[in-house]
Amino acid sequence: MPAYMIVTAKISDRDAFIQGYGSKAGALVEQFGGKYVLRGPGAQLLEGDFGDGASMVISEWPDKEAALEFWNSPEYAEAKALRQDISQCQVLLIEAPSLAEAYA
Repeated sequence: MPAYMIVTAKISDRDAFIQGYGSKAGALVEQFGGKYVLRGPGAQLLEGDFGDGASMVISEWPDKEAALEFWNSPEYAEAKALRQDISQCQVLLIEAPSLAEAYA
């Protein structure tokens, strides 16, 4: 069943983020079998305390295992280090239930 990685990122240096982390992570997402569903800045916070004005990224994966293989890879650890001092991120991973399961 497909899985989705949902990232909310508050970025302090957008150019450095995109040129460093963004380009490296983007190549790795594709390499590990994921694809982007959404990438964009300017999220509007409607409830909670994290994310107003943040960038949002949603990637789709064949399954949870593929997403975790990407997340736990040494290659992604290198990419993630590029965003350490220039962003705060919240990352969620969820499997997509079938419609029957979602409404049961």
